[in-house]
Formats: sequence, C-alpha cells, structure tokens
Amino acid sequence: MNDYTTLEALLEQRLAVIADTELRETNPEKHLQQLQQVSEDIMRWTDEAKGIPQQLNHFLKQSSLSKALDYLKSMKNNESP
Repeated sequence: MNDYTTLEALLEQRLAVIADTELRETNPEKHLQQLQQVSEDIMRWTDEAKGIPQQLNHFLKQSSLSKALDYLKSMKNNESP
C-alpha cells in the first residue's frame, strides 16, 4: 500500500515553493534548488510506488500538481466513513 500522505506533503511543498515569489525574486538560485529537490523527491516517490491509480499517475506525469493534490484529497475523503 502506498503512503499517499508523503506524496500529498511533497505536492503541497512544491506548490508552496512555486508560490514563493519573494524567494524567487531575492534568491533565484535557492528557489530553483528548492524546486529541483522537491521535484526529485516527487519523482522518486512515483518511481518507488506500486499500483498508483491511472488518473493520479497521469496528473503526476503531466506535472498537474494541483489536480494531483485534489485527486489525493478526494481519495482520502472517499475512504472516510
């Protein structure tokens, strides 16, 4: 079974880095490093995960991060009693 909480946290982290316009303007090199690191973490998670739902996999491969995050949250809501 996959740990989707880790993926959810990584997606939220990447979206937060993208939204950090102050860092992008004041230190673009550090901003790029942070983007690269979290992107590599997402790719590593994806490579190691087994049985990812097809739609989620599509969102991840297309870098549709908000859609992937929404998909994970809907999965979580559907699991709740």
